[in-house]
Amino acid sequence: MTDTSSKPEIDAPDGPAPADLQIVDIVTGDGAEAEAGSTVKVHYVGVEYDSGEEFDSSWNRGEPIDFPLAALVRGWQEGIPGMKVGGRRKLVVPPELAYGPAGGGHFLSGKTLIFVIDLLGVR
Repeated sequence: MTDTSSKPEIDAPDGPAPADLQIVDIVTGDGAEAEAGSTVKVHYVGVEYDSGEEFDSSWNRGEPIDFPLAALVRGWQEGIPGMKVGGRRKLVVPPELAYGPAGGGHFLSGKTLIFVIDLLGVR
């Protein structure tokens, strides 16, 4: 059983980045289920696929985030619905579902991203 009470470690992936969104449940939750229109409370870690470098983590700030799914990148909008509170899920998000193609103006544009997300609440 994976401990979801501490920050997850993300192992460097092997091989080329996938072209499509990958959704992997690390821990299946047993609470309320997130839906497309939900507001979610999550802890997460994000790393770049190619470098393995962490670019963001709610764990480092010491508090989870609470956001409407509609305000987040498409990879989260498509990858979190169906997840249940108490679960931990890994999303591998291609650029078109994250911050767009290279040159898009965001420092993560053109990059495939890996997120490990702990779902703490849904409303």
